[in-house]
Amino acid sequence: MTERNEEIEKRIIYDVVVDAYGKEERSTGWYYYIAENCAFPFQAKCIAKQGTSPLKIGEEVEVIDIASGDDCENRILVNIKWKDREFAVPLEQLEATNVDDDTLLILGDWTYWCEMGYEY
Repeated sequence: MTERNEEIEKRIIYDVVVDAYGKEERSTGWYYYIAENCAFPFQAKCIAKQGTSPLKIGEEVEVIDIASGDDCENRILVNIKWKDREFAVPLEQLEATNVDDDTLLILGDWTYWCEMGYEY
């Protein structure tokens, strides 16, 4: 399990879920934190298998954008381009490659949230 990181915890509390009092408000906070602060599109590689995704570990994709707000009510999904197709996969299935520092920080915050077992 990931060790608690106070710097990330503070950023999540003050930048992502500030004034969020329920699941819906936390999911909205995460959605806008990622949508407004990540530099889309970017390249990524698959780092985990997911039952709902055809990606295999090591495959590279282009992350086009965050999926719609309705699609992100239970977890963050991103739209990807892969083998001439476009569809959504869970963000935690991917690791960004060649992204700016701000995007890397935000994606790292989401990864931390997931690894800590936090839920909306």
